[in-house]
Amino acid sequence: MEILGYILATLIGVSSGLIGAGGSILAIPILVYLMGVEAAVTAPAYSLFVVGFSSLIGAIIKSKKQEVNYKMALFFGMPTIISIFLTRKFLVPLIPESLFFVGDFEFTNRILIMGIFSVIMIVSATTMIRGRSEIIDLELKKKNHFLNFIGGLGIGGLTGLVGAGGGFIIIPALTKLGNLKMKVAIGTSLAIIAMNSFFGFLGSIHSTNINWQVLIPFTGLAVVGIFIGNKLSSKIKGNLLKKGFGWFVLVMGTYIFIKELFFN
Repeated sequence: MEILGYILATLIGVSSGLIGAGGSILAIPILVYLMGVEAAVTAPAYSLFVVGFSSLIGAIIKSKKQEVNYKMALFFGMPTIISIFLTRKFLVPLIPESLFFVGDFEFTNRILIMGIFSVIMIVSATTMIRGRSEIIDLELKKKNHFLNFIGGLGIGGLTGLVGAGGGFIIIPALTKLGNLKMKVAIGTSLAIIAMNSFFGFLGSIHSTNINWQVLIPFTGLAVVGIFIGNKLSSKIKGNLLKKGFGWFVLVMGTYIFIKELFFN
C-alpha cells in the first residue's frame, strides 16, 4: 500500500499545479489510509510540509510567468500565518485522544479531525461539481481590513487543525479582494499556501514525531506532480477538470466520513 501511496503523491502536486488548490484534500487520505500515518496530529503536520513545499515550487514557477502578486500574498497571508502557527503549536496538542463517550461509542480526536476534514471535502466537491468558482461568497472589501484579518485568522485556524491549505477559499477571496485574474489568483494562492503550511509545520515540530525517510521522498514526488500539473494547465479546460476532480473528492469525502464515524 505504501508504494501506491508514493505513486499517488504525484497527484497532490498535479492538483496544485492545475487549479492552485486540492493538494491537501488528496494528501491527508493518502497519508492516513495508504501510508499508515497517524490521523489526528501527524498526518496534518505531514500534509502541511508536503503541500507547503510543493506549493512553494509552484509559486516559483508561476512567478516566472508574472502570475504571483506578492503584495496581496503578504496582505492576506499574515493573519493566516499567525493563526495556523498558534493552532498547531498550542491548540492541537491540547486536544485529548478521547473526547467523550456516547454509550459504547468513543468520540476520539481522530474522528473529530477526519470528520471536519471530510466535511470540507464534501463542500469543496459540491462547489466544483456545480461549476462555481468559489466555496463561499466572501463578502470582503478592500477597505474592511478588520474583516479581512478575521477571515484570515479563520482560514488559518482551519488549516492548522486539519492540515488543509485552504486554496478553495483563498482563491475566491483573492479575486474579490485584489481583483486578480484567475491565473494570478492561483499563483498568489500557492504563495500563501506555502507560507501558511511552513509556519504551521514549524508549529507542529515540537509535538510531532517526524519520519523524514517517509516525508522527504513523498514530498519529492509531489513536487514532480507540480511540474506535470503546470504543463497540463495550458492544455486542459479548467471547468472540465474541476468537475471531474470534484466527483472524485465527493466520493473520497463521503467514504472518509462514513468510515471514520461508523466503521473505525
